[in-house]
Amino acid sequence: MDPIGEKLLDIAKTELGYREKSGGYTKYGDWYGKNVDNNSYFKNAPWCDMFLAWAADKAGVADWAGQFAYTPFHAKWFREEGAWGTKPKPGAIIFFDWSGSKSLDAIDHVGIVEKVEGKTIHTIEGNVDGVHLKRKERTAGTIVGYGYPAKVVVPGRTVESVTSGATRDTEQGTGQEHVPGHAAPGSSTDRGAPADHGMPGTATRDVGPRGQDVSSDQPISALDVLTIVILGSVALAVGKAVLTRVPAGLPASSPVRFRKRGRHHRTPVALPVGVTPADLAAADSSTAPMRAVTAAVAAEAEDREFWSQVSHLREDDDLAYWGSMAENGEKAEKAEEGAAAR
Repeated sequence: MDPIGEKLLDIAKTELGYREKSGGYTKYGDWYGKNVDNNSYFKNAPWCDMFLAWAADKAGVADWAGQFAYTPFHAKWFREEGAWGTKPKPGAIIFFDWSGSKSLDAIDHVGIVEKVEGKTIHTIEGNVDGVHLKRKERTAGTIVGYGYPAKVVVPGRTVESVTSGATRDTEQGTGQEHVPGHAAPGSSTDRGAPADHGMPGTATRDVGPRGQDVSSDQPISALDVLTIVILGSVALAVGKAVLTRVPAGLPASSPVRFRKRGRHHRTPVALPVGVTPADLAAADSSTAPMRAVTAAVAAEAEDREFWSQVSHLREDDDLAYWGSMAENGEKAEKAEEGAAAR
C-alpha cells in the first residue's frame, strides 16, 4: 500500500455516493476554482482529477499527490517526479485512456486504486457513469499507467512526516503552503468516451517540472509605456498638422452657401428701417427656385471641389502619377470624341 495513497483512500471512502448537481456542479470543482485556479469554470467542469486534488488537500498530502484538473498533465507530473510506472498497487493513482493507447497525451480519466485482485483492479473514481463517485472494477485494456505519490520527493519534507500524523507546513507556523501547478491545453479529443480533462477550452499555460508556470510573458516596463506615449503624441501632432493645412490659393471658406429654412432664432429679429413683414412675404413668394442641373454638371462640380482640396498633395509622387494618368485619360477621351465627330 502506498502510504500517501492510503491517506487519500481514507478521504475518498467518506465521499462514496456523491453525485454532481444540476448543470454539472460539484463541490470539488467549486473548491478547485477558488483555491487552486482562480476560475469559476471549474465548478461545472469534469471533476475526476479535481476530486483527487480536493482529497489530497483534506488529507494534507497535496505535495505528493499533486493538484491538477487536466489528467494528462497530472500523469506527466508523476513521470517527471520519477514516480510513474505500470504496476498496479493499492494507493496508486490510476490513469485511463478509453481508446486503449498507452500515450500519456491521450489520457481521459483518473482514479485511485483501492485493491488489486489478480487481473482485476478495484478503484474509487469520481465522475463515472455520468455523475457518480463510486467504486469500479477495471482491467488492463484501458489503463495507461500509475502514479505513486509516496515516490514523489518533496524538498524539506518526508512521507513519514504526514503518514505518522505530523501537521502540514502551514500548521507548523512556517506561513507557507505548497500549491502544485496545473494547466490545460486549448482543447480535448474525443476518444470514444467523454474525456475528463476538466479544463476550459480557452485556458492555456506553459508548465515545467512540478507544474511551475514558465510562461514567457513578461510585464511591460515603465520605459516601454513612456516610449509608447511619446510615439503616440508625435503621431497625433503630425496628423493634426496635415489635416489643418490649407492649400495656397484656395478661399478661406467654400463659396457654396446653403440656406436653411425654419426657425433658427429663439428671439425676434428686428427688421431694417422701412421693411415690413409684408415686404418679406412678397419677396419670398416671388423667389425663383434654383435651376436644376444635369448629373454631368454636378459631377464636374464635385470633381473640381475635390481636386481643389487635395491639390497641395500633388508633390506626392504617387498622387502625381495617378493625376497624370487621369489627365492622359481625359485627353484620349476627347481625341476619340473629336475623331467620332469628323
